[in-house]
Amino acid sequence: MATLLFGLAGLFGKWIPLSPFLIVLGRVFFASLTLGLLLWATKQSLRPICRRNGALLVLLGAILAGHWVAFFRSIQVSSVAVGLLSYASFPAFTVLLEPLFSRERLDRRNLFFAALCLVGVFLIIPRFDLGDRVYQGVLWGLVSGLSFAVLTLFNRRLAQDHSSLAIAFFEDLFATIFLLPCLIALPLRLSSNDLVLLIVLGVLCTAVSHSLFIQGMQRVRAQTASIISSLEPVYGIVFALILLGEVPAVRTLVGGAIILTAALFVTLTEGARRPA
Repeated sequence: MATLLFGLAGLFGKWIPLSPFLIVLGRVFFASLTLGLLLWATKQSLRPICRRNGALLVLLGAILAGHWVAFFRSIQVSSVAVGLLSYASFPAFTVLLEPLFSRERLDRRNLFFAALCLVGVFLIIPRFDLGDRVYQGVLWGLVSGLSFAVLTLFNRRLAQDHSSLAIAFFEDLFATIFLLPCLIALPLRLSSNDLVLLIVLGVLCTAVSHSLFIQGMQRVRAQTASIISSLEPVYGIVFALILLGEVPAVRTLVGGAIILTAALFVTLTEGARRPA
């Protein structure tokens, strides 16, 4: 259910006729509000994480804001399929960046899969021209994937000592604060329909889906959860086909299959190398 909701989130970039900055502002605002209520209801203390990692959470809030802005920009300039599949390259970036965050050496096998993932990304691009909307979408999607890889590596460390809900709450909260100036810089023409969609995006597709994912990880291995989450682009493409009438190009599907295969193998090899 969590992955299903994650996959649905991409469609809001097409449904809401606003700047990606304003869409993300609405998303993180309603998500942080919902997560704050969940933390209050479960009586979780926020002092330990604030005291030990306050500055880092501010930085991660900025990265999260940039990640989602790039993600929705990718979808708006191209298609849901292109945005989701280019973003799905994040496991390759994670593999390449992980040695910078730990003392582990770069695994040659994972390096191969990372390169294969990028081959899939290049296959999606019809021509390397900045005027081409698919090329623009892929570039924004890669920025989204890279920033999400950085978030993943930092969050992996934080989650060892702190509640994932608390981490998500503070990241969404600080992302909201960073994006607030957009209300002054960008024109805001918000209809009642747009407001409802932003609430659904922030509450259901962000706060609730994140909570469901954490709840699910209490009962399955992290590797299993990662494999399930790799279905996000598949769900998103199916939703876009049914609800938006977007039919992906053949080369997009071929490149996407290579990206998802490479990401799956990276997940499997990492899971085998790490303790359960």
